[in-house]
Amino acid sequence: MSIAIAQARHILGVRSDVAGNICYQDEQTIVYTSGANCVLYNIDQKLQKFIPVSEKDNSMTAIAVSPNRRYVAIAEKGERASITIYDLHSLRRKKVLSSSEVESKEYVSLAFSPDSKYLIAQGGKPDWTLLYWTWEKAKIMATIRTSNPQGMPSVYQVTFNPQDNTQICVVGNGVFKLFRYSEGNLKQFAVQKLELQNYLCQAWVSDERVVVGTDNGKLLLFESGELKNEFNLTMQVKESETKMTVSGLNDSSNLGPPQITSIVAFSKGFACSCGPGTVAWFEKTDDKEYFKKAREIKIAQDSNSADPSKAEQQIVSAMAVSPSEETLVVITDACQLYQITMSTAELGKQQGEQTYFELLAQSFHSGQVTGLDVCLRKPLVATCSNDRSVRIWNYETCNLELYKEFAEEAFSIALHPSGLYICVGFSDKLRLMNLLIDDIRTFKEFPIRGCKECAFSHGGHFFAAVNSTIISIHSSTTFENVSSLKGHNGKVRSVVWSADDSKIISCGMDGAVYEWDAYSGKRIGESVLKSCSYSGVTITPDGKNIYAVGSDKTIKEINDSQILRDVSSEDVTFTAVALSHSGRMLFSGTSAGTLRSLKFPLTNPGEWQEYHGHSKPIVKMKITFDDLYLITVSEDSTIMIWKIQDREGRTLKREKDVGWAEEILITKSDLEEKNSTMRELVQRVEELRMENDYQLRLKDMNYNDKIKELTEKFIQEMESLKTKNQVLKTDKDKEEAKHEEKTQELMEKQSNEVRELESANNQKLMLEYEKYQELQTRSMRMQEDYEKQLAELEDKSNKAQQELEEHYNSKLEEKNQQYEQAMDESRQNQKEYEETRRQIEEDADREILDIKNKYERRLRDEKEANSRLKGETGILTKKFTSLEKEIEGHKEEIKKSQTEVAKLNGVIANLQKDILGLKKEIQERDETIQDKEKRIYDLKKKNQELEKFKFVLDYKIKELKKQIEPREADIKAMKEQIQEMESELERFHKQNTQLELNITELRQKLKATDKEMHMERQKVRDVEAVVKRFKTDLHNCVAFIQEPKTLKDSIKALYTKYVQEDITETATGDAEIQNEYSRQREHLERSVASLRKKLAKDSEIHRADNVRIMQENVSLIKEINDLRKELKIVRVKNHDLEAALGLHRKNNKDVSQLLQAVTSQNKNAMMEEDMVEKGKIIDIQRMEIKKLRAQISDLEMSAQRPSSGQRLPPMQAV
Repeated sequence: MSIAIAQARHILGVRSDVAGNICYQDEQTIVYTSGANCVLYNIDQKLQKFIPVSEKDNSMTAIAVSPNRRYVAIAEKGERASITIYDLHSLRRKKVLSSSEVESKEYVSLAFSPDSKYLIAQGGKPDWTLLYWTWEKAKIMATIRTSNPQGMPSVYQVTFNPQDNTQICVVGNGVFKLFRYSEGNLKQFAVQKLELQNYLCQAWVSDERVVVGTDNGKLLLFESGELKNEFNLTMQVKESETKMTVSGLNDSSNLGPPQITSIVAFSKGFACSCGPGTVAWFEKTDDKEYFKKAREIKIAQDSNSADPSKAEQQIVSAMAVSPSEETLVVITDACQLYQITMSTAELGKQQGEQTYFELLAQSFHSGQVTGLDVCLRKPLVATCSNDRSVRIWNYETCNLELYKEFAEEAFSIALHPSGLYICVGFSDKLRLMNLLIDDIRTFKEFPIRGCKECAFSHGGHFFAAVNSTIISIHSSTTFENVSSLKGHNGKVRSVVWSADDSKIISCGMDGAVYEWDAYSGKRIGESVLKSCSYSGVTITPDGKNIYAVGSDKTIKEINDSQILRDVSSEDVTFTAVALSHSGRMLFSGTSAGTLRSLKFPLTNPGEWQEYHGHSKPIVKMKITFDDLYLITVSEDSTIMIWKIQDREGRTLKREKDVGWAEEILITKSDLEEKNSTMRELVQRVEELRMENDYQLRLKDMNYNDKIKELTEKFIQEMESLKTKNQVLKTDKDKEEAKHEEKTQELMEKQSNEVRELESANNQKLMLEYEKYQELQTRSMRMQEDYEKQLAELEDKSNKAQQELEEHYNSKLEEKNQQYEQAMDESRQNQKEYEETRRQIEEDADREILDIKNKYERRLRDEKEANSRLKGETGILTKKFTSLEKEIEGHKEEIKKSQTEVAKLNGVIANLQKDILGLKKEIQERDETIQDKEKRIYDLKKKNQELEKFKFVLDYKIKELKKQIEPREADIKAMKEQIQEMESELERFHKQNTQLELNITELRQKLKATDKEMHMERQKVRDVEAVVKRFKTDLHNCVAFIQEPKTLKDSIKALYTKYVQEDITETATGDAEIQNEYSRQREHLERSVASLRKKLAKDSEIHRADNVRIMQENVSLIKEINDLRKELKIVRVKNHDLEAALGLHRKNNKDVSQLLQAVTSQNKNAMMEEDMVEKGKIIDIQRMEIKKLRAQISDLEMSAQRPSSGQRLPPMQAV
């Protein structure tokens, strides 16, 4: 029986509701809050450290890191607001600050002073009190109410002046105030009458200037409290909104001005958030405006989302700049962390490109996590959330492997044991999906609406899905509904398969826990408790015991439908439960967000160890199949990975040879696309390599020319410098001679002066030595006198000290004796008092019996005796009270000693805690060492694979070299092909000339038809003019309608004027001309169309031939370039030989004559033949180059030249 150990390993998620929730500890470590923890995340190593903030159900409201990067202050909300300060290096608590002067239950903003000694905290409503602390002493230096008295508006942020501990700035809704601390008070200064605005944030950009952001898109720059400048950021947002409205992406939330929610300052300027997904970058200037807007940085769209523009709508809530000002980190209201390197932003500005933020680590959930499942064959965790996303995590590397956002909300998720499929319950359907290499795709849908729970069997052949009160079991292969489990009256909250998949255990809100046979679908066990609404259930590996949790704040152990144990949680509700696969560790989640490790087997009353991780109730929890990790998800949108182990350190035995599965799914189309892209990229790489080689050759030629020029210049300069050097040497010799003469004269003068000074100094030394001896004798006498006086004083002081010691010792002995005597006397007096009291009582009784008759006579005597006895008792009581006081003093001394012992015990406990912390650090470092060893092992594996790949490549290179060897035969074949191509080119040229002649004939015919058209149009215009004239004359005739004679004459005149004899002939002639014209036109159009078709066919036929010719020309040009290189090498060798023989010298006539004589005497036939052959080879190469150039010029001059696929490299100069 033991309690398992759980240790927080990694938390996936971040909180956005904490003020100042992003800070830097150092260049690689950021500080932020997540769940109920303050997280220190190392960006390079991707490791996390945790500060568990509070053991109560409190929530964080604000954090701040000190300027010296050593401390973090965390404000917590509760019945009494408090601030806890932690050391960032040791992760231990330093101070807890709280004050009764604050009525509010929370602090809204914190800030450290520049020297990290003081802390200011702004309280919340209703009083909005600002506290000025000396936090190391937990002392409040000053308090003041910062809000305006009218209406008490909200205050958002407080900051210190970065150069002055006493100057503070406060902003809020209609609040902008500057305070100065002096004489124990905070006093407002630089008060100005300004238009009241809602000031949301602020930052100091220098020791006198503050930039303040408002909710209407304005930035206000104050200097010593005076408004100096105003920047309006609404114009750019309007432009972006117009773009979004054009693209149809605008919504009602972007209609107003942008709210400036965060500002961060750095040495070159400051950055501020200005609207959805945008950060504006301002830089310092020397003009009157002080700052100017340099650029904008945006959050990029999310390609994995159903609505990619949703990511652009995030609001930046907090920002931080690294200590070296290299990186800017932001946190958004959607619980995401982004970063950008400032140098990349500056490069984007120079190139005029839009810069975007990059995700820091990975993307997180932004809503409540509703589903969780763990894979058997892979280290994967699947989650779904209210943010409509499904995410696949790797719990070993703590990375996000895959995620996708959908249009509907996901309620539940189940992960197949193979890790290749998931089952997700959406609001409309239940979907089976493939986990591809870079996507999540649906391949089967089931008509189950609002499935809140689903689970695969351990074998993966079945899966169970909940539809309200019914549990449906489907086959994973045939997708048939195997059975439906009916019996619950309320919604089913949890479904679990047994280890052998023979049983299904379910629990629901109706207070029922049912045990089902997975194959027959019959109910084989039940436990109903209607007063409890169950939320989680688990089963032991042997399938005998069931553990269930619910709303009655207990965990129940059920066996054979009977509740064996009912363990109470005392103060919180259990929300989830998980049992390890070894059956030795039991964990439960609570409504407070804490994790409890219960003592297993259960005992009543229960024993547990509690761990704080989440800030809201835990929804689901799963243990991995190797029993090494526990995964918990919560309503606070975070996922926590816990490392767990048994108290004895036992783990589940696994086969060493069986590792994690590495298979992935990919569709055939995606694979083909990737292969095609790879081929294209390989071709592109080869093309670029060829271009680069050619460019390198050109550069080498240029550089060689430059080197020659530089060497010539260098030789000339060397000669000029040599001449100058000789001139300077002669000048130097002359100056040295003069200098030697002067030095000799000076040496003689100095020797004379030294002699004179030595004689004078010797006399002075003698006098001083005599004085020194006199002073030494005096000092010896004085020293002897002082030593005697010191010895006498020491004797006196020793004697006086002995006397005082003896005197005080005697006094102490006397006091001790007096104390003992007083104690003895008090004891004796108490005894006497008791004896006298007893005797008096006896005498009084006896006398009362004896002298009843004599009472009156002896009454006076008894009164006197009683008065005397009362005086004696008063004296004794006084002595007794004094003794009691002394006893109480001794008791107080004993209590003081006990408090000192308690303090020492506290110190011992703290030291033990330190030892535990150091042990934890050692464990963490061991884990990091193991991770690094794993990484080294993986790198070694990769290295082996690369060596294999290298061997394959070497073999391929050898084969390619073998293929390259028969180059000469290929060159001959290529020459023959070139000749054939030349003949083909000539034929093509003839065809092109024939086609050009046809085109010119057609153009002439078209010109003739155009002329005829113009003539016909002119005729039409003439006819229209005649008709107009005829109409006017006819109108004039109508005027004579009442006069028949004049009418007749006018009509005759019209007839003679307009009517002609050959009307019919002209009409028939015009019709024939029109028909002939149309017939000729149709014939020409048909011939043009047919010629165009022929041209297209010819160009298609010869395009491939031309491309092939061009490629062969490219290869030939490369070979020519190689031959030119060889030529250059030969020329350089010849040049070197000539230089060695001295032929390049100015006086080389003798050498050339000598050479000629030698060659004439000793003629070498081999050398002469070699020279002749080389000359012939050079002539042949030049002829071939001329032929190729002529062919290229002919090709370029051809009219129908097809467009080449690639550009030919230019020819190198000979």
